[in-house]
Amino acid sequence: MEAAALALTLLVLLAGLAGTLLPVVPGLPLMWLALLGYGWFTGWTAYGFTGLLVTGLLVLFSLVVDQAAAVLGAKKFGASRAGLCGSVAGGLLGLIFFSLPGLILGVFLGAMALELLISRRDLASALTAGVGALLGFLAGSLFKFMLGLGLLGFFIFKTAF
Repeated sequence: MEAAALALTLLVLLAGLAGTLLPVVPGLPLMWLALLGYGWFTGWTAYGFTGLLVTGLLVLFSLVVDQAAAVLGAKKFGASRAGLCGSVAGGLLGLIFFSLPGLILGVFLGAMALELLISRRDLASALTAGVGALLGFLAGSLFKFMLGLGLLGFFIFKTAF
């Protein structure tokens, strides 16, 4: 029975890791819930409540960093509030209609489009804001993915040794 719990936890952890790159799936919270479930099921033999608490705090911190990275990236490159809204809307629409490539392109094009249409910026400024939004989004995604790898490594290390 413990082998089944281990296998299920690993599957959920891998799904969560994929979710760090896809905003539709709450990747890191899903990974933390997998750690919680496995810990509860095994009586906290692999890792204690302290390990779960530390990983939970890291996941909460990552949610703040992810949001801040996108906003700071766009702001650093001169995006207005309209550009920020455009990057979010463009990313969601791109994901819905064109999957992961649409998400990445949508963040860029959404910020650029609303900078042009609503903020009435020139093409060079709108392009710069789009690049900033994209770089911020990619930085946040990279951070989440690296933390997800850390959570997966934590679980493997604690259950294997």
